[in-house]
Amino acid sequence: MMPAPKDISVQGELRYNEPMSRHTSWRAGGPAEVFFIPDSIDDLSSFLADLDRDTPIFWHGVGTNLLVRDGGIPGVVISAGKILKHLERVDSYLVRAGAGVPCTQLARQCIRWELGPSEFFAGIPGTVGGALAMNAGAHGGETWERVESVRTIDRNGEIHQRAPAEYSVAYRSVTGPANEWFLEGTFRFDPEVVPSMDTLKAMLERRKTTQPLGLPSCGSVFRNPPGDFSARLIEAAGLKGHRIGGAEVSTKHANFIINREDASATDIEELIEHVRQTVLDEHGVALQHEVRIVGEVAA
Repeated sequence: MMPAPKDISVQGELRYNEPMSRHTSWRAGGPAEVFFIPDSIDDLSSFLADLDRDTPIFWHGVGTNLLVRDGGIPGVVISAGKILKHLERVDSYLVRAGAGVPCTQLARQCIRWELGPSEFFAGIPGTVGGALAMNAGAHGGETWERVESVRTIDRNGEIHQRAPAEYSVAYRSVTGPANEWFLEGTFRFDPEVVPSMDTLKAMLERRKTTQPLGLPSCGSVFRNPPGDFSARLIEAAGLKGHRIGGAEVSTKHANFIINREDASATDIEELIEHVRQTVLDEHGVALQHEVRIVGEVAA
């Protein structure tokens, strides 16, 4: 057990044994030992400064790309999305967005400001913070292609301004200074590239018709391998509709696993591994997770 932060004074909310099934788009997963919702950046900074150095910290966005194992998450889960919702135009080229801003909201506002290319953000199901953490992308665009700078907070509660050169960025992968979390990103757009609301609406309509958006899922489970698509490989392996417990490979989009019927996190993880192993056996391709799997296996 972690040293409990019950003696730490906070303005926000501390919850104990909080079910993470309430905070993930899969609607599955065990409890967070401590779940902290800060009231402000100062509240967050003070909490981090006072927290025992040995306490594990997990930073939670909106849980759209996350599987929490049934044993839950030890230590502290920090959910700061509600205090990071600012979105502002800095100048003719730059937009500053808090880590809690939904990517679809960023896309829509940039289109209103006639700043492009920005429509691709509408194809990213999570928030700006999550997009920064994994270099999320859609429809040919990637988050870090647009990044001018970021602000982060470290586990001592200190805030840093960082340049893209301080990060190693690849396809769905970002590595930077250890034990820091994104507070906001400043994005550079091209005023000469006029984005289209019609294009954005077409992207959203395509998502609606090709993805099982009305059912609990995490979006794409696997990264696309070079020169191919994970969904094509999974479908070709005959896995559409395959179930383990309450988890099912979507019949609408093979790279989605849906919580069809009260699936446990174990059901979902076992199905993910079954899909990965079957595609490896059938096609010789080792699919890599896009979803993040965290926490402990249930005892």
